[in-house]
Amino acid sequence: MYRLPSRYGAYAISLAGLVVCLLGLILAPAWPWGLGVLVFGLLVALGTHDVFQHHHTVSRNYPILAHLRYWLESIGPEIRQYFIQSDTEERPFSREQRSLVYRRAKNTIDKQPFGSQRDMQAPGYEWMNHSLAPKHIEDRDFRVVIGADRPRPYSASVFNISAMSFGALSANAIRALNEGAREGNFYHDTGEGGLSPYHRHGGDLVWELGSGYFGCRDAEGRFDPERFAETASLEAVKMIEIKLSQGAKPGHGGVLPGAKVTAEIAATRGVPEGQDVISPAAHSAFTTPREMIGFIQRLRDLSGGKPVGIKLAIGHPWEWFAMVKAMREEGDHPDFVVVDGGQGGTGAAPLEFVNRLGMPLTEALLLVHNTLVGAGLRDKIRVGAAGKVISAFDIARTMALGADWCNAARGYMFALGCIQAQSCHTDRCPSGVATQDPRRGRRLDVPLKAERVQRFHANTLKALAEMLTAAGLSHPGELGPEHVIRRISRHEVRSLSTLFDFVAPNELLEGGASRHAVFCDYWEQADPDSFDPPLNVWQLRQSKLV
Repeated sequence: MYRLPSRYGAYAISLAGLVVCLLGLILAPAWPWGLGVLVFGLLVALGTHDVFQHHHTVSRNYPILAHLRYWLESIGPEIRQYFIQSDTEERPFSREQRSLVYRRAKNTIDKQPFGSQRDMQAPGYEWMNHSLAPKHIEDRDFRVVIGADRPRPYSASVFNISAMSFGALSANAIRALNEGAREGNFYHDTGEGGLSPYHRHGGDLVWELGSGYFGCRDAEGRFDPERFAETASLEAVKMIEIKLSQGAKPGHGGVLPGAKVTAEIAATRGVPEGQDVISPAAHSAFTTPREMIGFIQRLRDLSGGKPVGIKLAIGHPWEWFAMVKAMREEGDHPDFVVVDGGQGGTGAAPLEFVNRLGMPLTEALLLVHNTLVGAGLRDKIRVGAAGKVISAFDIARTMALGADWCNAARGYMFALGCIQAQSCHTDRCPSGVATQDPRRGRRLDVPLKAERVQRFHANTLKALAEMLTAAGLSHPGELGPEHVIRRISRHEVRSLSTLFDFVAPNELLEGGASRHAVFCDYWEQADPDSFDPPLNVWQLRQSKLV
């Protein structure tokens, strides 16, 4: 005798319920029977669709029930975040990290009772050593001068807002960030999406130019010097940053669908409204390291002598070495380099890019710092760094490894109210931060969130000052790799100064590349006239074709 499989139980019950409610409605008309017909009718319709569709096998085998699975799967990240993950599990930011930002942004108590939740015996645990001769720091407004030998140098805070474009963030989010930067006296990077009206609320700006040259492009998407000079002359624009690549998706271009190109975004980016906007993977204004140096010189002249730098996520080491060689041979250099770690960032990207492409911040920062030191350029070029910088210790550790200042994107998003819903790319951000839906974005209270951005910055620098005081230092520029200790195993700890390899000043110019990993492989063969791989790398690639 044929027996209906139990997996069809929900469908069968819905059919039976519909029949019963129909009979009840016919025999004794009343609203409960009508409601039953509606509910069971919808369930039967859904089950019937599941049985006859061919796209989802699970739905065909488990009509109606499969949708419960899909729903549970869709809220899995929220279930893990709120009920399963520990306070210290960083996926991508831990509850402890987010809570720290929220408390500092709201100016509430940020102290931790009852001791650390960290396993201090676990390999990878890091800390700073303190001093028995602590210092007293009066001024916590730590700053670094960028482009000191240029006509218009800029004194930057050691903790600033990293690149986030209008279009990625809502109008109110951009405005709140800029007003917070104004109140806190630190800079706000525009991101590559151009300088919008919402960036113009008094905060210092670093204008980022990506490969799309938004805000300074001609009809074909090429660099337009006249439009650039017009915007670069604005008093709020303190520095120019050429984005070569970013940690979230290095080497990846992008397409902004025409449906998202509103009149406002079109005006900001200098593109036609309603048409797809292409961001190429590479720049068209230069194709070689030497040409890049020439482009930097050109932007500096067009901007009236403002500092010009580059931002990049480190990939092939020989490409970075080629750029440094071009600086040496051309007798000019960027005023700063911002190193973006491969840990990802605010930009949504394919999973492989987020997880497996680009050098993590520690290794990337060390490579940039060591190269500039070894090439005799470190005293001329300031280095910024970005990559999951949230706390005062994050800043201290990053500066100890060679950075002059730090930028943060997601940290300031938390200050705006981001809850790490990870729906930035869906236009359904629940906090109104990463969305272009005006109904969501308008809910973000600009004055309140601007104040929280300023407080997060101020309280983080206050915590940094307290750490420096305890370590016997007066300024974060005094931090070195000897100040940070890492546990290697249960029975061994080492300072970062002994754990990592450091290049001596001018050592690469004096034939010392052979004494250091990576440099011994690629430094001598790097070519300032090309980003192409060295001969030995090219031959290795060709070996599988023989």
